[in-house]
Amino acid sequence: MTELFAQPYDISAQGFYFTSAEEYQAKSAKNFNAYHSPVEEYEIQFIDGDTIDAQLFEALGINQVNFGSFLGFCESWDELQKQKVIIAVGECGYSFDMEAGDPDDFDLDLYEMNSLRELAEHFVEEGLFGEIPERLQYYLDYEAIARDLGMDYSETTIAGKQLIYRCS
Repeated sequence: MTELFAQPYDISAQGFYFTSAEEYQAKSAKNFNAYHSPVEEYEIQFIDGDTIDAQLFEALGINQVNFGSFLGFCESWDELQKQKVIIAVGECGYSFDMEAGDPDDFDLDLYEMNSLRELAEHFVEEGLFGEIPERLQYYLDYEAIARDLGMDYSETTIAGKQLIYRCS
């Protein structure tokens, strides 16, 4: 379960923890500052939850307006969808419509691998460089292939998993 904190911009008011949009609405309706005026503006902070959800929170720039959608994404999206949005928005600079967007619409090449060299070896095994006889594969310079792949692919770590990606 993801827990957030609503930190008032009003320094004379107290903040509160919440885990759902309904809980936020109930607590914010009862939140008043030291002068008995209602508190209207909050900074939303990620407090507790899965590491991947914390990275998604950061990538999407969650605030008082869109945190409800974010909490829904935490529950409904699988790990791959979260990874796609974190990379597309946080690394590639794409925008994401939180009301109508779909993580599967991003055109990303994404591989869970430890290095570009491992990706190079994978591509050779899959035949992406054409048919290479097995006896010649021992003479390939995988480091050179990895350096070439580094022109198009980048590496990142999301929730402890090493990923290689390419933004299309």
